[in-house]
Amino acid sequence: MAFLEVKNITKSFGKTEVLKNVGFEMEKGEIVAMIGSSGGGKTTLLRCLNFLETPDSGSIKVDGKEVFPLAVEKKKKKGSANLAFGLVFQSFNLFPQYTALQNVTLAMNVQSEKELKNSGVKFFESKKRMREISRENEKTAIEILTRVGLLDKIGNYPCELSGGQCQRVAIARALALSPDILCFDEPTSALDPELTGEVLRVIKDLGKDGRTMIIVTHEMEFARSVADKVLFIADGEIAEQGSPEELFENPKSEKLKAFLNRDTGY
Repeated sequence: MAFLEVKNITKSFGKTEVLKNVGFEMEKGEIVAMIGSSGGGKTTLLRCLNFLETPDSGSIKVDGKEVFPLAVEKKKKKGSANLAFGLVFQSFNLFPQYTALQNVTLAMNVQSEKELKNSGVKFFESKKRMREISRENEKTAIEILTRVGLLDKIGNYPCELSGGQCQRVAIARALALSPDILCFDEPTSALDPELTGEVLRVIKDLGKDGRTMIIVTHEMEFARSVADKVLFIADGEIAEQGSPEELFENPKSEKLKAFLNRDTGY
């Protein structure tokens, strides 16, 4: 049984069908790269996996457990859902009024407060426990920021950081929530070329640690070097999928051949 099973996901905006019965599987520790032209449905699929958009139909299972549509139903009833995915946005989405450390711990503390609330702990006891958890979360956040090479920047605000450093803070924030599957939506598209390398190195290092990841990217050489499987998405469908060697060296569909010739020179 695959670690992630995505079956027949559809999504429309008005009369525009953006995703058409999309399905794929991946194993634990596997890295999947999604490639394709802009507007093909890559980001919408990633947002559906993270429930920033609700699929119209289909199913999603992680480690044999249904997270869609079950997770959406739980969210409607309880106001929260224990989701299995974490997302790193292309535009960072950091809070400008908080330091790098605060941006990471804020996400952790919000999650901890939800868990305490749902656990049924009494109000005064939960306040005391939350103070203890906050201290633990700060220690963990410092460890993760160190992991992405930002120990010396934990007290800096986003305006004092480069684009690459802001993206690494965003990666640390996602890691801090311990998702089963970490997703990246074009993590280098908002960066100057000289800053792209530092972010890609962090992602490669995460892959070496065995983290399960889905990466939407226009960096073909990066996709080729880091991914175990590549999905080529065109017109709302997975037009072709396979190993990087299969897709880049022996593309079968005319759409993929045209994409590689036009966008990458392969």
